[in-house]
Amino acid sequence: MSQTVEIATLGGGCFWCLEAVYLRVEGVTHVESGYAGGHLERPTYEQVCSGDTGHAEVVNVTFDPARISYREVLDIFFAIHDPTQLNRQGNDVGTQYRSVVFTRSDAQRAAAEQAIRELAAEGVYDGAIVTQVLALDGNDSNYWPAEAYHQDYFAHHPDQGYCAFVVAPKVAKFRQKFAHRLKKAG
Repeated sequence: MSQTVEIATLGGGCFWCLEAVYLRVEGVTHVESGYAGGHLERPTYEQVCSGDTGHAEVVNVTFDPARISYREVLDIFFAIHDPTQLNRQGNDVGTQYRSVVFTRSDAQRAAAEQAIRELAAEGVYDGAIVTQVLALDGNDSNYWPAEAYHQDYFAHHPDQGYCAFVVAPKVAKFRQKFAHRLKKAG
């Protein structure tokens, strides 16, 4: 692994889905579910679910840029959720489920905006992309880790209804579309 790691902070619906996918990505060294973009310090899951805090459910994806680029992390993000749904993903409805990329640098902002422009120009989606691109300062002052029971949720609860019917299909879609990015067993 290189000496440098980078963090992508992404919201695309329930954080369990994103976490389950990124934990399987070659070059990703750590994934943490959390909350970003709101006005309340140290929010709880219940507070975020109320829709009153302004937070989105997100994942902090720590990755080795020598093994996977930020753009590749974004390509996976845009493939595993629907960036045309405003404040929702499927049956998960509310601002906490919005599609959002929290950037940590001008380079990340430029890459996210470029990815959105390219996807729109290619007509990949039937509707307009509504993904927000917002700055998140580098010291995470507006990012809060989710409670411990949310971390690695899919691995601990694969047979739970939501995991079986929502998370598992997203993981399967990732495996099919990005087989070349799967972590090697062992």
